[in-house]
Amino acid sequence: MTEPGPAIEARGITRRFGAVVAVNEVSLDIPRAQIYGFLGPNGSGKSTTIRMLCGLLLPQAGTIRVLGHEVPREAEALRRQIGYMTQKFSLWDDLTVLENLRFMARAYTLGTERSARRIAAVLEEYRLGELRDRLAAEMSGGQRQRLALATATLHEPPLLMLDEPTSAVDPQSRRDFWESLFALVARGTTILVSTHYMDEAERCHRLAILSEGRLVAEGEPATLMDGLPLHVVEVKTGAIEAARRELHRLPAMRSLAQLGLRLHVLLDNGVADPAGLVRAALSAAGIDAEVLLARASLEDVFVAATLPRAAAGTGAAP
Repeated sequence: MTEPGPAIEARGITRRFGAVVAVNEVSLDIPRAQIYGFLGPNGSGKSTTIRMLCGLLLPQAGTIRVLGHEVPREAEALRRQIGYMTQKFSLWDDLTVLENLRFMARAYTLGTERSARRIAAVLEEYRLGELRDRLAAEMSGGQRQRLALATATLHEPPLLMLDEPTSAVDPQSRRDFWESLFALVARGTTILVSTHYMDEAERCHRLAILSEGRLVAEGEPATLMDGLPLHVVEVKTGAIEAARRELHRLPAMRSLAQLGLRLHVLLDNGVADPAGLVRAALSAAGIDAEVLLARASLEDVFVAATLPRAAAGTGAAP
């Protein structure tokens, strides 16, 4: 029996809005039954890419195949196999939880028997049973998020697309939400999610980092961190501001960030002894510091991948 191909195959997809190239020749192979994340600054093309992949927006160049369907030619058939959840709550505030679910069941044309079965299932799975008669307008951010996920999965889609779904909820609700996503993946659902949170991006099976409409890094989060093409040095000192000034003078420095009482420094990969370079620069300025090599974080990968082209080779921090 032949193994099914990727859930999504995209080749050279491009989308412009006037003179702005929102997505520029992006190619992707997204495996089935995994969480695939999109990470990038505002305006990097995350939402535009997701909208093209699910047929809501037409690419102006390139090809897309999703769950075996060619997009946009078979976009209508594909929509029945996709659940979509936006950053902004898009259900009806003046309807109760149960009324929202019943309305969406009719929109998905589930039929009477399946509607009743699926509504009962999502009320239990997303802990909405006690809230079934509450108006959506009266729910907390985390509760509304659970309702949005319940409606997006009501028709049991094999593909779920989530556009920054946790931007307005508390940390515990975000954690619970991700546990729900992994439960869906365990049942075979493929999930695409865009996020601004590094901890969420690290939870993804694979990750695409977008910058200025281009795909600048792609792979498993651990692989991306291990393959960072920069040195990472941490500095602990009681003279943080003086150390910052000295380190900004290093031509090999690409980024510098303060983490509490530590400085986190990214240096060119060509530096033979990065910790020694930093230690010598601080010592020459009379600054006492503990300097150590450190393991790259996903934030380091993100910073390195999205450094402005004009800053490359200047030593300027973003």
